[in-house]
Amino acid sequence: MSDRLWAPWRMQFIRDSDRPAGCALCAYVGVEPSSEGRVLAREPHAFVVLNKFPYAAGHLLVVPTRHVASLEALTPDEHAALWALTTQSATRLERATGAEGLNLGMNLGRAAGAGIHEHLHVHLVPRWVGDNNFMPVVSDVRVMPEYLEATWEALCPHFAPGGAGL
Repeated sequence: MSDRLWAPWRMQFIRDSDRPAGCALCAYVGVEPSSEGRVLAREPHAFVVLNKFPYAAGHLLVVPTRHVASLEALTPDEHAALWALTTQSATRLERATGAEGLNLGMNLGRAAGAGIHEHLHVHLVPRWVGDNNFMPVVSDVRVMPEYLEATWEALCPHFAPGGAGL
């Protein structure tokens, strides 16, 4: 018999009944940048937050402030703000983490794999050569090298106005 690896924190994500009422991303609207709120940056039409259930350390979400499910529902100002903040976040994330690459993407709709399909968002995931190992394949577990709080502390200076970012 093989050993078991436990990742009980994943159950909160798996069970719909454990999710807070309403939109999980709308819950960040109005939250100022802080480690408790995991918000790194805020603009009038979009914000950046650490993913609560990351695929890798530094996994960010760039989210339009208004609750919309599709790209065509964005106003021109919202569209411009979302992609400008995505571009800035990619640069800041690479600088802050020393990432050798980034996965950038959107899952539009539940069938496309969106966990929160009713509020579109852009994923930014830093990557390094050889950063993926056998754990997701063998045990369906991802090994996270640091806690979310430590990730926030490392990224915060790069997102602060006038900070180490752009």
